[in-house]
Amino acid sequence: MTDRSFDEIALHRAGIGAFATFTRPKALNALTLAMIRALAPTLAEWAKDPGVRQVVQWGDGGKAFCAGGDVRAVCDAGLAAKKGGKVDPLVRDFFFEEYRLNRQLARFPKPIVALIDGICMGGGVGLSVHGRYRVATERTLFAMPESAIGLFPDVGGSYFLPRLPGRIGIFLGLTGERLKAPDLVDLGIATHYVESARLEELRAALAKEPADAVLPRFHADPGPAPLRHHRAAIDACFAADTVEGILGALDAHGTEWAAKLAARLRKMSPTSLKISLRQLALGETLSIEEALRMEFRMVRRCMAADDFYEGIRAVLIDKDHAPKWRPATLADVDEAAVARYFAPLGDGDELTFID
Repeated sequence: MTDRSFDEIALHRAGIGAFATFTRPKALNALTLAMIRALAPTLAEWAKDPGVRQVVQWGDGGKAFCAGGDVRAVCDAGLAAKKGGKVDPLVRDFFFEEYRLNRQLARFPKPIVALIDGICMGGGVGLSVHGRYRVATERTLFAMPESAIGLFPDVGGSYFLPRLPGRIGIFLGLTGERLKAPDLVDLGIATHYVESARLEELRAALAKEPADAVLPRFHADPGPAPLRHHRAAIDACFAADTVEGILGALDAHGTEWAAKLAARLRKMSPTSLKISLRQLALGETLSIEEALRMEFRMVRRCMAADDFYEGIRAVLIDKDHAPKWRPATLADVDEAAVARYFAPLGDGDELTFID
């Protein structure tokens, strides 16, 4: 294939490598539907091209790999559709095609190397974490903060979070804790650590040699992992099978660290917390396809409810960080309401995959 440059993503070949560059630096390379529609068919071509030995992804601008999905655009479209009693095509198509892309990355037959330099959250996690190699730098900032905006850890979070050590995945999925390179390497979320100043040299090497030969030469020690000091407490406090139980354990822990986490959780959407905890419990035994199908059901229900729009208003639009969740308390979110987020959507509306 010839090189392809779009407004928001550049796709090109060099040697044995195929390279995808996210080119929305002013928007922290937030993922759009146009980017998904450019990347997905190109990946399919690269999978069949015998000259492509590996795929390399990174974000332009030095500040972000990909700060997440373009949820502001989805929010605007969803609000307009809700007022008219309809489902906006952008709302359905964005998540439908994003989750398909996540699965495509997870099942890609060749090594994918994600150079996670800068912010990597939400949709950016979905672009990177499913590939074989995830390279962190000293500028990497990783999080799944969806509960703070009325969503849940999607893009395959149901699959990869429960497979992290102990209860770390539950902790990350509920609290949105931000991690840097030492913790990412320690937990296996990142496979390698490379200083950002060496990334240009690394990309050049990946055009000439296989990743499994190149990456060990560039890998360095990221330093001690701060979260390791809290691992026992995380496993204990996040072992409960209810959000109320987790909060009770954090309150009883009696440390400033636990108190801050409990306070953070109490500011998040009660509905998001409850559906996220159930999602992560179910995801432990699901395949990536089953996990993404479940998430598509969940996200469609979130788009039809209120908390996502209120979360975007509070965090991204008015920035008052004072969302008025509905329901407002954990006690008001009953199990029947939670179960509805996981119910089938109906014939012709489920997430499907193309092999």
